[in-house]
Amino acid sequence: MKNNNLSRYPNTRMRRLRKTRAIRELVEETSLNVNDLIYPAFITDKNNSENIELMPDIKRLCMNDLMQTAEKLVSHGINAIALFPVIDKKYKSSNGEEAYKSDGLIQKTIAKLKSEFPELLIITDVALDPYTTHGQDGIIDDKNYVINDKTIQILKKQALSHAEAGADIVAPSDMMDGRIGAIRTELEKNNFHNTLILSYAAKYASCFYGPFRSAVNSGDSLASGNKYNYQMDPRNSDESLREVALDISEGADIVMIKPAMMYQDIILKVKEKFACPVFAYQVSGEYAMLKAAANAGYLCHKESVMESVLSIKRSGASGIFTYNAIEIAQWLKE
Repeated sequence: MKNNNLSRYPNTRMRRLRKTRAIRELVEETSLNVNDLIYPAFITDKNNSENIELMPDIKRLCMNDLMQTAEKLVSHGINAIALFPVIDKKYKSSNGEEAYKSDGLIQKTIAKLKSEFPELLIITDVALDPYTTHGQDGIIDDKNYVINDKTIQILKKQALSHAEAGADIVAPSDMMDGRIGAIRTELEKNNFHNTLILSYAAKYASCFYGPFRSAVNSGDSLASGNKYNYQMDPRNSDESLREVALDISEGADIVMIKPAMMYQDIILKVKEKFACPVFAYQVSGEYAMLKAAANAGYLCHKESVMESVLSIKRSGASGIFTYNAIEIAQWLKE
């Protein structure tokens, strides 16, 4: 006869598995390592880097400082950098044509990075908000509604220009319907068979993007506008599964959940349902929130950052965009 008492106290004492650090590490279920980290970098064409007021310790990087940052990433074993351009107002337009110019800021930056650090994976943002005078991720009509199919035509050119410059992974973050299939077709047609697509498949209309929009100077252009008619409603979760399924069917190699900390339930659902790598973005507002709490003395900076990123990994993310990537890599060596 089975003795059920064996699974109860005092025969079972869960604290035995936590007694020492060695035991805890032996039975750990989730481990964070440097290969999980992707560093998002803001790029400017100015001669000097600039502080970002809403993101303490993060800068808009000039080319020289970007090269130094890339060298630091490589030395710490961080394999990937994600590039986000800060475009001067004189280059912005209603249609964002600057996004696909071969001599544009991002295109020149990709080429420079690849020549200096060929082993570093370069991920590029495919979206029009840094390039448009209105701050939206696409072309708008006279009612400020983003026109889906016209926008895709620009996004195809933008993604192709990134691949031609040497990007390893293009990452459409615009949330237009059908853009993954269109970009995959464009890449295949031009023999970029091995250029990966990281789709921002479940990008929510979140208030936590504020510091990012300030960093790339798209917030002022957006003004009182919003992105509710193309980014996902925070109240919905099943919808994310439909979005991910569509993007995978169109040719996405990796899918992104954004933001990360506030949407770990979505990361878990997507990871459990799809046999596909899932990335997550610890966004600017999440970074700023933890930074402000640490600066005010409410939280320990190191412990709060490490716990937050570990929780994102535990929920199912295999790659994590985090502005703390370099710090985390240093802490992991301690």
